[in-house]
Amino acid sequence: MTTSQPALPRRAVWVAALAAAVLALPVFAAPARAAAPGDPATASAFDLTSGPDLSGHVAALKAALPTQGVQDLLDQGNRVAKTGASCSTDPFGTGDDGSVLRPAKKICWDAGDSDTREWIPQGLTGVSDAQADELWGTRKPLVASWYDKASTTLCSADPDTCYDKGVRLSFLDPETAVAGSPESRRYRHVLLVEPYYNSYGNVSYKAIDIHAGGLAWYKYYLYVADTMNGLRVFDMRSILDLNRDQDASVDDTTLDGLKSNVRDASRIGRQNNVYYSHTYRYVMPQVASYKFVAPQGNSPSAVTCVATGAPKASYISVDRSNTAAPSLVMGEYCDSDDTHVEKGRVGALPVDDATGLLKATSGVVRATQAFHLPRDLTQGAARYNGVYYFNRSWTDHSGSLRRATVTDGRLVDYGNNITNAVGPEDLYFEHGQGVAGGGTQYLWSLTEHRSDSTVATCNDAGSPCGRVLYAHRVGDVLALP
Repeated sequence: MTTSQPALPRRAVWVAALAAAVLALPVFAAPARAAAPGDPATASAFDLTSGPDLSGHVAALKAALPTQGVQDLLDQGNRVAKTGASCSTDPFGTGDDGSVLRPAKKICWDAGDSDTREWIPQGLTGVSDAQADELWGTRKPLVASWYDKASTTLCSADPDTCYDKGVRLSFLDPETAVAGSPESRRYRHVLLVEPYYNSYGNVSYKAIDIHAGGLAWYKYYLYVADTMNGLRVFDMRSILDLNRDQDASVDDTTLDGLKSNVRDASRIGRQNNVYYSHTYRYVMPQVASYKFVAPQGNSPSAVTCVATGAPKASYISVDRSNTAAPSLVMGEYCDSDDTHVEKGRVGALPVDDATGLLKATSGVVRATQAFHLPRDLTQGAARYNGVYYFNRSWTDHSGSLRRATVTDGRLVDYGNNITNAVGPEDLYFEHGQGVAGGGTQYLWSLTEHRSDSTVATCNDAGSPCGRVLYAHRVGDVLALP
């Protein structure tokens, strides 16, 4: 026998029905908060996978052209930089706000490189990135990158600038003086190239048309930022010499019995059984690359950035402070004007200390950390012992050096703004822990703007332009409020 339940009052029935209807409605999450400056970013956006292996191409080129070591290249430097009182270029001035952190070291390029409109300096690294003892043999080289800003205006004035030569490197030892000239330092340019097999099945190479905004050197490998794609990789053991007899007027006979020519600015690679190099004695072929796994949402023509997908690889550096787990730090340049709030991101990728290559897991280099940048207009980043250093610049005004630390899970500004040079670019941290131990740490950078009489602020005492390599003592930087 069943027992019937007592009937509910009419009001109770109505309330129960309403409650059931409400519970049956779909549940919507609260709108997600947009990422704020300094917030954690999606680390997987920085993940990379290997591109085509070009080592076979490079081996074929090395069988055709002789190689040159970095120390010999430095010894045979054909350009002279100046230091000390001989380096009069001063992009620091007094600063826009009347104060500026002046560098502990400063190096001036030779006149041709200081004034060229064709080549623009961008990236910087050095042997302190590459080696724990901070020595390459007996030398302490810096390496800077320049991109070719080919233009119709330049071409009409100088036919040799009509050809987009891509990217070149400058190898310079800041500590080894020219004999009899204590304030002089020799340096040499090397053209970066991408190897390929031409339609005849012969190995050749072409110029690399990228911005090269950042450099990082670890063991034998040189990493070059490829803005929209990731990284290109070069090998210091594979610098090819097209003019070994140092007589440019006569074509050299190559190892494979052909010729090499360093006089014709219009040609690159193997053409009609002659190797060309846009007149550069040395070329350095790409051996590998790393590509972003995530789709690229940024536009090559835009200086603003998106907050999702792959970042731009605008600058890179090496963090050696954790010797058990070195990292490559990568970040993006973004102009967050009044209509755009995304300031860019910075991430860290693991380096395999045994090989010098990035450390992959199941074929993917997985980023270990990423943050939205605290500030926009960031041109360079370095990290050491948990402190981030950022170079910021805007047109031809005084730049700024910022510091930041990870606090409560966010990347936040540490201390005040430090007024810096006009046009500061990539950053390189000299860790000072080499063979002598306990040495001075330096934060190196370089400036991009040539002195230009047509730009009023370039000649202003508070905000002058000019191209130099320079270094601040890290202790001086950290001591500032």
